[in-house]
Amino acid sequence: MTTTLITGANKGLGFETARRLIEAGHIVYIGSRDAERGQRAAAELGARSVLLDVTDEGSVQAAAKRIDAEGGVDVLINNAGIDMEGNGALEVGEVTAEMMREVFDTNVFGVVRMLHAFLPLLHRSAAPVVVNVSSSLASMTRSTTPGTNAFAYPGLSYPASKAAVNRLTVQYAKALPQMRINAVEPGYTATDLNAHAGTQTVAQGAEIIVRMAQVGPDGPTGGYYDSTGSLPW
Repeated sequence: MTTTLITGANKGLGFETARRLIEAGHIVYIGSRDAERGQRAAAELGARSVLLDVTDEGSVQAAAKRIDAEGGVDVLINNAGIDMEGNGALEVGEVTAEMMREVFDTNVFGVVRMLHAFLPLLHRSAAPVVVNVSSSLASMTRSTTPGTNAFAYPGLSYPASKAAVNRLTVQYAKALPQMRINAVEPGYTATDLNAHAGTQTVAQGAEIIVRMAQVGPDGPTGGYYDSTGSLPW
C-alpha cells in the first residue's frame, strides 16, 4: 500500500486531501503541530497522527524517525502554510522583515526541513512523490499581467514565499529525477488561511493535490499545476 504524509492536515485542505487519499487506499499520516487536534482528525478519518511542526527541526526529525520505524513513506505532501498579512490586508510598506521571516519559516524553510528529513525515506520507495502546495499568486507571469487575480493581490510575504516554493520544486525535481516532484495551486479555497473568504470548497481545492499525489513513475515532474493543467511560472 502507498503511505502518505501530509503536513498541516488536521483541518482544511490537508484534512480533505487525507480523506480522499484514504478512500483511494492510502495509509495516511496526518501531520499536526497540535497533538490533540491531530489525533481527533486521525480518529475521524481512520488515519495515523504524527506530531509535526515544520518550523521545528527536532519535531521534523522525530516524525521522520517514527515513520521510518513504522515502514517509511511513499508520498510527501507539503501542505502546511501561513499568511501573516490577513489575506493581503496590510499595505506593502507595513510588512516587516519579522513578518516575512515567520511566513518563510513555515512556507519555505518548512518545505526544506521536510525534504531534508524525509528524502532518505522517499529514496527507499518504489514510486516516490512530493507535492508542494503553492498558489497562483506565485506566478510571475500572472502577477505582471493586468486583469489577473495575482496582479490585483496586494500582499507581499505570502506570494513571495510561494514563488520560492515553486523555485524549490524545480531545483529538487532536477536533482532527483527518480522522484515526481510538483507544485500545485488549489485555487481560492475557503480555509482558515483566508478567514474562509475563498470561493471554492475544500473538496474542489483538494482535487489537484489528490491527483498529483497519485502520479506514477512516468508522470510529470518539476511542474506547476492547477485543476485545469499547467500554470505559467
